[in-house]
Amino acid sequence: MTTTLFVKANNRQESVTGKLYDAFFESYRASHPNDSVIELDLYKEKLPYLGDVMISGNFKSSQGMELTLEEKKVHEIVIKHLEQFIAADKLVIAFPLWNLTVPAVLHTYLDYLHHPRKTFKYTAEGQVGLLPDKKVALLNARGGVYAEGDSSEMAVSFVKNHLKVFGISDITTVVIEGHSQFPDRREAIIEDGLKKAVETAKSF
Repeated sequence: MTTTLFVKANNRQESVTGKLYDAFFESYRASHPNDSVIELDLYKEKLPYLGDVMISGNFKSSQGMELTLEEKKVHEIVIKHLEQFIAADKLVIAFPLWNLTVPAVLHTYLDYLHHPRKTFKYTAEGQVGLLPDKKVALLNARGGVYAEGDSSEMAVSFVKNHLKVFGISDITTVVIEGHSQFPDRREAIIEDGLKKAVETAKSF
């Protein structure tokens, strides 16, 4: 059975990201009735930031050392999300572009996934990702329009760079953009994006 993990990184009511997520999710569920689907709303999780306690706990755990109670508590949260991510066959991440990049909760979630020997390994030639068979869909909403490769766009490109570390190259993107930049076309832009999400989900 295929397991698909849906990750949502926007808690604004009636957000375009939320509509994009819902359209993709409902279409996916309808077209993949036998798949196991798991939803993860990052704003409903307690996600401690990467810092001294987390780094120390990760290192001690990898070396078989005893963790402090604080380190153990934080490390358990990291491992919960890491193992869930590794176990999923497919991953769908919905997120907005806020102030040129991703929401802090998504940045923190991605921090949890960087583990040598689990998601990547070091070799004489450099890093090698260990999850090449995982399939990912990125659902992004951004009010402005960004050209392909625009260095000021650090949301979709940011997430892709993380995924590449893990060896993931099968990445589908659905982007709704320009609905703030062109308010007179806002509804049409969103509607077209949602239709694309519905169709993309059917074949994902």
